[in-house]
Amino acid sequence: MSLRNVAIIAHVDHGKTTLVDQLFRQSGTFRDNQRVEERAMDSNDLEKERGITILAKCTSVDWEGTRINIVDTPGHADFGGEVERILSMVDGVILLVDSSEGAMPQTKFVTGKALALGLRPIVVVNKIDRSDARVQEVLDEVFDLFVSLEANDEQLDFPVLFASGRNGYASEDAEAREGTLAPLFNKIVEHVPAPSADPNGPFKFLVTLLDRDNFLGRILTGLVFSGSVKTNMPIHALDSDGNVVETGRASKIMSFRGLERVPVEEANAGDIISIAGLTVATVANTIADPSVTEPLHAQPIDPPTLSMRFAVNDSPMAGREGTKVTSRMIRDRLFREAESNVAIKVTESEDKDSFEVAGRGELQLGVLIETMRREGFELGISRPRVLFRDGPNGREEPYETVVIDVDEEHSGTVVEKMSIRKAEMTDMRPSGGGKTRITFSAPSRGLIGYHGEFLSDTRGTGIMNRLFEKYGPYKGSIEGRKNGVLISNGSGEANAYALNALEERGILMVAPGDPLYEGIIIGENAKPDDLEVNPMKSKQLTNFRASGGKDDAIRLTPPRRLTLEQAIAYIDDDELVEVTPKSIRLRKRHLDPHERKRASRAKAA
Repeated sequence: MSLRNVAIIAHVDHGKTTLVDQLFRQSGTFRDNQRVEERAMDSNDLEKERGITILAKCTSVDWEGTRINIVDTPGHADFGGEVERILSMVDGVILLVDSSEGAMPQTKFVTGKALALGLRPIVVVNKIDRSDARVQEVLDEVFDLFVSLEANDEQLDFPVLFASGRNGYASEDAEAREGTLAPLFNKIVEHVPAPSADPNGPFKFLVTLLDRDNFLGRILTGLVFSGSVKTNMPIHALDSDGNVVETGRASKIMSFRGLERVPVEEANAGDIISIAGLTVATVANTIADPSVTEPLHAQPIDPPTLSMRFAVNDSPMAGREGTKVTSRMIRDRLFREAESNVAIKVTESEDKDSFEVAGRGELQLGVLIETMRREGFELGISRPRVLFRDGPNGREEPYETVVIDVDEEHSGTVVEKMSIRKAEMTDMRPSGGGKTRITFSAPSRGLIGYHGEFLSDTRGTGIMNRLFEKYGPYKGSIEGRKNGVLISNGSGEANAYALNALEERGILMVAPGDPLYEGIIIGENAKPDDLEVNPMKSKQLTNFRASGGKDDAIRLTPPRRLTLEQAIAYIDDDELVEVTPKSIRLRKRHLDPHERKRASRAKAA
């Protein structure tokens, strides 16, 4: 059977995973009567909720005697570590572009990586049945994008198909509104070269993805570059310098059939497979026959740009909701994550009670915290901080390219807010439909916590896309949160009478009956300073009653409840987010007011 290995690359929400579902159905991978969830490739709960692909996944379909291995890649820059490695194991890419939104910055990131590896994309303009489709303009944008990414002549001569993933058709005719995906299958077989692997050489396999299985242990997925591997064959793992990491046996070999991983006795050159049996080997290692001493070339991984402190939850409410609360459990979980997610680096603090977790961005670390929270962990999370480095001219910090699409009426506000955050505007142009597309080069530091404010400034209509650009000169201090917070001065339950009196002080984040402790943040102060208040104070009982039943008529504004991402973005350097399976609370790092004063004096000194 002939083989083709392709990756699908697209911006978040351009219909990639929906298209793969249809490829399954039309290739006969799913039985006609088989009930399959929509977006079957997004199997993780968080992926379903957010509608994004976080983890790369492999799958396989058979089409008229050719097996097509399809890798669904993450579209978000924070998961770029996955993308680079995946592209090194495929021979072609399908670039999926929305017929209205066109080529987005995220598409640029992944496409740039694909073109640099010499891959020749097939361009699929998706959702052509949208009422606001602008097919020809989008194609021109894709061409301009390829030119700006220095594509060669062969890459610029790309085949184009027009499709509706949801309705399951693709055609070379932009006016088509029915049909099947046969033209896409045929184009993959015809345009994507077969793997250029050596069937007769010794067995060599490059690890691209790492997974864990409760029964099989580590599962290493990647491409067989040469030779073949049989079950229980002796193998060893080499690092990028050619040192032997470990030796062992291929206890299980699995190949992809549809969404399933199926055990096979033997796998040959050119196939994408998974191997179990090794305990130390990791991503970018070469797994090979023991006679092999030269490792395969592996793609280097972009550096983490942001870090957060994950600490044991030491609040007075610790241990009430979570089952995993010790530093040992947190340590094991974080190191397990760092094992399978190469874009994350974990370092343990000297006191062993907290861990510095560095990654690609707020979304990536936010997804990790949310996953741990659902697994029963309790954590204290610090404000994100960017990772500086020393350059030839002093301290350097990470910069991002930020592309913002907003209604014209909001563009002035956005430009003003971004300039406060030390961003420089590099481009501004109308993008049709009364919208403006503005491009900035901004220090990552200035963008922490801006997304929520951006959504309220643009009344929820703005779209912001961010992409790691470079390390550049340090931009100096950036103004942080303007308002102070309201801090509880004692423990107990929040009282409606007290909260009613505090409403004029600022915006409350707690409701009557919420359990509180000394040092917890109950709201935002209307003024720049922090203010200690008593939210538990109840009304003094007297023999006199107020006229008209005023005592019972306390009507409070609903509290402002922050999501995990909003909370992480909101806190200041001396504050923490207390994350438990059921609650997200904001608190001061030092709960005792005297300790807070001492810490602020030490910082000022």
